[in-house]
Amino acid sequence: MDDDPVEAIARAAAKQLAPEYGPKLEVDVEAALYMRDSDRGPEQFDPVSIGVLIVSIATLAWMIYSDHRKKAPSAAPEVIERAVRSELRRQVDVTPEGNKISEVVVTEIVETLRKDRK
Repeated sequence: MDDDPVEAIARAAAKQLAPEYGPKLEVDVEAALYMRDSDRGPEQFDPVSIGVLIVSIATLAWMIYSDHRKKAPSAAPEVIERAVRSELRRQVDVTPEGNKISEVVVTEIVETLRKDRK
């Protein structure tokens, strides 16, 4: 896994969503990741960019996941999955795109958790 789990999760989500949103989505996510790590702020982006949305949701989901793992390190993946999904629903605007991206991102986090436990 990459040093930055948010990058890996955002890239995996973009790859999974690319058939629906087009091949440019993966490039948009790379641009959003680059901008996130550079001195330039998000004002450089189109605010409705799906790539930026994926990175934002991946960042938020990873923070929720990390916080939950600190509180309950031995929790089953299913418990963490429910906690992350629930918190994302509270914090992310409920739009069809936001919901779909949130679901894909949470699935990627759970897959990461399962790989790390092996």
